[in-house]
Amino acid sequence: MARRLIPSFNRVLVEKIVPPSKTSAGILLPEKSSQLNSGKVIAVGPGSRDKAGNLIPVSVKEGDHVLLPEYGGTQIKLDDKEYDSGSFVVAVVLVFVCV
Repeated sequence: MARRLIPSFNRVLVEKIVPPSKTSAGILLPEKSSQLNSGKVIAVGPGSRDKAGNLIPVSVKEGDHVLLPEYGGTQIKLDDKEYDSGSFVVAVVLVFVCV
């Protein structure tokens, strides 16, 4: 059965990125280094409305890599994947490629 979570209002659904616990050379990394507060935006709500009723869109889009606060948001577990839901994105991570 296929499931799709659609956030409401200005909420964002973020899939947490699980860092590797071992390097490519086989060195085990400590548990503290495996706690990254970043993720990938999976779904975005339509936005919120101001007092006049105008729609204020969310500033992130699906596929963006974002930084998350250490605490906050609602953790959701669905099909062995961890998601965070809320309107709490700290920053968008931009990746530049030099040619």
